[in-house]
Amino acid sequence: MLPVIALVGRPNVGKSTLFNVLTGTRDAIVADVPGLTRDRQYGFGRLGPVACVVIDTGGLIENPIGIEAQMRAQTERAVAEADRLVLLADARAGLSPQDHFVARELRRSGKPVTLALNKTDGLDADIAAADFHALGLGEPLAISASHARGCEELMERVLAGFEPHPAADADSDAIRIAIIGRQNVGKSTLVNRLLGEERVIASEEPGTTRDSILVPFERDGRAFMLIDTAGVRRRARIEDLVERASVAKTLQAIDEAQVVILVLDAHDTVAEQDASVLGLALERGRSLIIAVNKWDGIAAEQREQIQRQLALKLDFVPFAPLHFISARHGSGVGELMQSTVRAYEAAMRAMPTRELTRTLEHALGVHQPPLVRGRRIKLRYAHQGGRNPPRIVIHGNQTASVPQAYTRYLANVFRKTYDLFATPVFIEYRTDANPYARERRTPAHPGRSRRRARTKARR
Repeated sequence: MLPVIALVGRPNVGKSTLFNVLTGTRDAIVADVPGLTRDRQYGFGRLGPVACVVIDTGGLIENPIGIEAQMRAQTERAVAEADRLVLLADARAGLSPQDHFVARELRRSGKPVTLALNKTDGLDADIAAADFHALGLGEPLAISASHARGCEELMERVLAGFEPHPAADADSDAIRIAIIGRQNVGKSTLVNRLLGEERVIASEEPGTTRDSILVPFERDGRAFMLIDTAGVRRRARIEDLVERASVAKTLQAIDEAQVVILVLDAHDTVAEQDASVLGLALERGRSLIIAVNKWDGIAAEQREQIQRQLALKLDFVPFAPLHFISARHGSGVGELMQSTVRAYEAAMRAMPTRELTRTLEHALGVHQPPLVRGRRIKLRYAHQGGRNPPRIVIHGNQTASVPQAYTRYLANVFRKTYDLFATPVFIEYRTDANPYARERRTPAHPGRSRRRARTKARR
């Protein structure tokens, strides 16, 4: 599983800015206002020697009042979920009693803590760090989250000892499926239906599953590995700090999987948590299937309305197929598994360079890329850069100027041509080196240039 790293500190020290740098996103809202972040924010870390899950927190306050108490509870939960902790402090503000309090709380967790001093631009790092040695957390590391300075070195220190996350060797022939979704939508019931036995506890009581459970099985001659995850709860309802149901576990399951099935309750609306966790699975490039459970209990006149709502709220994954099922009675489950196999095969499909380039040329012939300052973007050839997700590398000129809309057009062309069912297509552009650049820098007549140089010297 991916290591989990929590960013902790008093409010307004730059945790959200650091989170955005580490995840390569703008998911965390950043402003010079204390206490802006209240809930936990999760993302996949992109910096450092190994992949990880990063948690942004609102901060620890010694004597919280009102909503600060909820913010502190969220932070304590992140500390409980994490494998390693980063205590972020403000180098410009200097060491404060709040920093001492946070350090005591983190030491009490018994987990490795790395001390990072933010906002060190223009400061002498040694002088800024002098007072912070009193926290007893080792040598502070000076960084600037707003300029991404020192952040990679920080993650190298934090993640030291973790091995790069390998592709799963065990059960390598098995299709790994993560079943995710909110509590009480029927994930465990679906697992039991697929297995044909009561392998995991299924109950009407929310939160029955407390951790991710790996379940190997065979169906129609294919080997599968199911990952049944704990439900993602509404954050306002999280009170039990010992409870193992967490977004971090779900993100780890997504990383382990090749296909992700998001289970929804047909009787409920699509919530923010559903779209959020689906977006994280999309970011990770996993094949996506949406299973709308408890469909047998929906009146016929309501079904069309529910389908319209799903199309509206999940429009950012138009390639993800919808399956309307009843995990309890088994209706639609067979078709769901057929789509799972098809999605896995699409994610692992090999695409020869010659065929990819031919498809690119055909797409260019149908719809040329736009002009950039009067010059046409030239896309020359394409080759496969990876699988799970399918990654297509396109070489050409002025590729940095390709609009997002045109990239989506190309992705749809490749998806249709190669039947990349239920799978996001990642397109990466590379600008070819200009073969004439060196010639332009080299004088056409070296002898003439030497004569000019001697003439200038005499003058």
